[in-house]
Amino acid sequence: MPAPTLTPLAAAVLEVGDPERVLEVECGAGEATLFLSREFPRARIRGVDRSEAAIRSATAKIGLDPEGRVAFKVGSPHSLPFPDTQFDLVVLVDASPVAAEIARVLRPGGNFVLADTGRSRAPGGLRGWLGRRRLEHLGFVTVHAAPSGDGSFSVARLGGTGPAGPSL
Repeated sequence: MPAPTLTPLAAAVLEVGDPERVLEVECGAGEATLFLSREFPRARIRGVDRSEAAIRSATAKIGLDPEGRVAFKVGSPHSLPFPDTQFDLVVLVDASPVAAEIARVLRPGGNFVLADTGRSRAPGGLRGWLGRRRLEHLGFVTVHAAPSGDGSFSVARLGGTGPAGPSL
């Protein structure tokens, strides 16, 4: 059972199928990334955060992982250290997305989850992000959004051929 703060994320992952490659942006100490690794046992899971201390803490939590299925990397959400179309699922928990970077690393047809645990400092929470023209312009289409626990979640799918492709 997920920690109460991960309830919106737990509800969101029920809407995304079975991804092969998952990225959590602004992963902090890795709690949500490790939750994703348990939810998707066949997927390769990556966490990225700008804080070297957070990445050290997250890496220490991995334990025995002989397949290298879970890994953490220092990086900025404004310039993610991954190639284009690398991921099937990109997740943010209590963080504001950099829409163009998410669209760049997400494959067409991939899902983007934005989970707001209720602890967000953004006015009105983060849920409103998925309705903004910026994400729509990049080809994201909201497929599900709902309150969950003390927060909410939104799931969007990247349509077309990615950031340069048509919007659905």
